[in-house]
Amino acid sequence: MDRQAWFAVTLCAIGLVFYVVYTSSHPPAVAPRPIALASPSPSVSELASASPIARSDLAPTPGQETGPTSTATAKPVPAFEEKTETMRNSDVEFRLTNRGGGISEVRLLNHAAENGKGEVVLNSPEHLPIGAIVENPAAPALAEFTFARLPDGSVQYERGTTDGLSVRKHFSFPPPQEKKDNYVAEMQFDFRNDDARPHAAHDYFVALGATSPLHPRDMPAYTRLVWCVDGKPKATDVNWFGAQKYPIVGVEKRAAQAIYRESVPGAEWAAMSNQFFTTIMTPLNTKVSQIWAARYDLKRPDAPDLFGLEGAIGIPDFELQPGQTSTLGFQIYTGPKLYNRLAKLSHDEAEIMNFGFFKLVSQALLNFLNLLHGWVRSYGLAIILLTACVKAVLWPLQNKANKSMRRMSALAPKMQELKEKYKDDPTKMNAEVMKLYKEHGVNPVGGCLPMMIQIPIFFGLFSMLGQAAELRNAAFLWVKDLSQPDTLAIVPGLGWIPILGTPGVGLTINLLPLIMGASNVWLMRMTPKTGDATQQRVMMFMPIIFLVFCYNFAAALALYYTTQNLFTILQLWHNQRQPAPVLEKVTAPSKRAKKGR
Repeated sequence: MDRQAWFAVTLCAIGLVFYVVYTSSHPPAVAPRPIALASPSPSVSELASASPIARSDLAPTPGQETGPTSTATAKPVPAFEEKTETMRNSDVEFRLTNRGGGISEVRLLNHAAENGKGEVVLNSPEHLPIGAIVENPAAPALAEFTFARLPDGSVQYERGTTDGLSVRKHFSFPPPQEKKDNYVAEMQFDFRNDDARPHAAHDYFVALGATSPLHPRDMPAYTRLVWCVDGKPKATDVNWFGAQKYPIVGVEKRAAQAIYRESVPGAEWAAMSNQFFTTIMTPLNTKVSQIWAARYDLKRPDAPDLFGLEGAIGIPDFELQPGQTSTLGFQIYTGPKLYNRLAKLSHDEAEIMNFGFFKLVSQALLNFLNLLHGWVRSYGLAIILLTACVKAVLWPLQNKANKSMRRMSALAPKMQELKEKYKDDPTKMNAEVMKLYKEHGVNPVGGCLPMMIQIPIFFGLFSMLGQAAELRNAAFLWVKDLSQPDTLAIVPGLGWIPILGTPGVGLTINLLPLIMGASNVWLMRMTPKTGDATQQRVMMFMPIIFLVFCYNFAAALALYYTTQNLFTILQLWHNQRQPAPVLEKVTAPSKRAKKGR
């Protein structure tokens, strides 16, 4: 990057730096624990007659998004013996439970958990089973379902009630469409009214399960409930539940919240998502009418302020006449956030990536990165090749920008003379400086085009590399996991240092960002000096700002920028070996010459 590019990108990044510093030193407040209340008696539409499950969450009144509750969720204790069954294909294993007739755990057979210990597990028995039907997700009463395994390997749960209503749940894997990455399952509900009276089902929810960060250094904003309306994703994350304060002054403007509940008529799907994995539930013959979420404390000793989310979707009301059956079908995706796999689904599920404003850039870079990986079989090497390709495209533009900077640097003494001469008349000084540029054919914004191209690339890469599940556990040289910082050592007792330290752990020593910072300093020293002394001093701090900004981000991002800096240093070295620019006044063509053209 040239100096103008560094300056523009740093201005964009500095706000994020201060935001991360502030939030790291002001952890979200936890809502107070309420007085324990018994859960309400379940209605027929809950299909439950078991004893209420002990939970500390209390349901909000209709139309509200909040209510007083604890962020901790107690483990459900059913009044019957809980039994589990398994259903699996080559990529996932479902552990189904008779407690509510849902999926208590999803094990991803080909994805290693943190530090390579076991498989990645989505949801847990401590939370609502995926597919459980409840009226109140905050205080559910889950009933016992009977189990049956069908000849095709699918699983069926069934339960009847005393008033003639019965429900049957069928879980199955569709025929595989891919050789790998088969994370799609189908869930079907059959409601049958065997009573002589009509039955109306109102305001009930289907549980989405829970989600939590896989690593204590995962970004909290990625732990969220996401829903899609008209092909556009919307979300709320764990940070929403904490007390909101005004920046800098720290005055509280909103108390901590316990429940998020919103009407979302016509939503195509909803999902529980963390930084790299997601559970997406898509109704196939109806729409989502409401979404609900509650936060809980993970209580990890190495991350005291780490939270997870539990969620559910509301289904529109329906009525059953005597002898009538109503069927609801759902598609469930439980797996990594692989853009190419999600893009093959038919309800805009790929929007779970939420790449933001530079979505097209992120998608193009991710697709190209995966293409390169298919050739070289190393994501670290693929990132280096991606950087080389981006730099090759920008090389001619950067050459022009470097030439313009060298000419401006040669003009610096004349510009300083003008500033001294007209220091009491800024208007006249600016006019004379622009005249000087014009006389010597120098464009003061000659480096703007490369800068404008590099800004979307920066933010596109930041968004893409931040949640590309392909990079998990991808090793390169000393880096064990490109999706995490390349920590080589930890200095205990310095975890309080914003950005560089991890609370409860210590100061982490990450090598790649340090190399990136050193290359930034080298690059800044090679860049031709432009602007006054104050501007040059400000530019000296930019490598430090970028070092702090990228220190605890994914090693893949630091690898990209380190490689880019090295290519830019090579280009500057090549440009500086060219003859120094000779400043000559440019003769403007006469009006007669212009007419003759």
